[in-house]
Amino acid sequence: MTTWLAQRLVQSVFVVLVMTAIVFVGVNVIGDPVSILISPDANQQERARIVAEFGLDQPLWSQYLSFLKGTLQGNFGNSFVYGMPALQVILSRMPATMELAIAAILLSVLIGVPLGLYAGLRPHSFFAKFMMAGSILGFSVPLFWLALILIMFFSVYLGWLPASGRGQTVDFLGIGWSFFTWDGLSHLCLPVLTLSIFKISLIMRMVRAGVREVLPQEYIKFARAKGLSRQRLLYVHVLKNIMIPVVTIIGLEFGSLIAFSVVTESIFSWPGMGKLIIDSINVLDRPMIVAYLMIIVFIFVTINLIVDILYTTLDPRVRLSRD
Repeated sequence: MTTWLAQRLVQSVFVVLVMTAIVFVGVNVIGDPVSILISPDANQQERARIVAEFGLDQPLWSQYLSFLKGTLQGNFGNSFVYGMPALQVILSRMPATMELAIAAILLSVLIGVPLGLYAGLRPHSFFAKFMMAGSILGFSVPLFWLALILIMFFSVYLGWLPASGRGQTVDFLGIGWSFFTWDGLSHLCLPVLTLSIFKISLIMRMVRAGVREVLPQEYIKFARAKGLSRQRLLYVHVLKNIMIPVVTIIGLEFGSLIAFSVVTESIFSWPGMGKLIIDSINVLDRPMIVAYLMIIVFIFVTINLIVDILYTTLDPRVRLSRD
């Protein structure tokens, strides 16, 4: 276990190192932020001063080494727009995005897993067929269109839920959360529902496919022959054996919720990292873009490592040692 974990950590560090080069080069070949940040009426001397202040007059390799050194220290440079450390600005927006992602993935699991189990156990029932047909719709509907429909119905027509903003928050561990207020929860409902529709459909289909694959197996027949109760058969033998692909999907989808909830945050004016990165791209705020992308890399690498570790709990047959 220790050897495997050390190997995985080394691999993760290597992936992060490679991604630093890709992210830095990719971002630094996009446009010229100076032309956006500096007034067209500025003289050449003023322009040269600002370029030197941001370190944009250095060779690309020198900028990368400075960036790599700063990354190891948790310093991605100061934002061109906010004039503050880019990491500090992003971390101030991260709780809003994490709150959205956690709520969406929890809702997806709480709904998707039971529905998938039911559809797998009773595949020929009308309700199971109806859910499978509905899951196709969940895959097909564009998020921006779904968000607009939800706003029109629940906010404009019914007036039940707010259409934008985060609502009232309560500080917990020094971070403001919407979970702990009714106003915050009401603001959370529509964006979470928008993000959950696709995830529910995906998890439900994954669970159903797993159940249909596991039920004909010999160990399930043997467990039935031993007279095990339906609940024990379902939760100990069936559910546990189908959870590896499901956990993989949940982990990857949780990462995608954090990284790619840009459209949803923009439509609902949710003050998270997604809306921040769109604003930063519009003004070519390179430190903000690089810091955001590196944080996403760290998140995905960490999630993959956690998922790999969970495999050993779910299935002892997964070998962790390497010869």
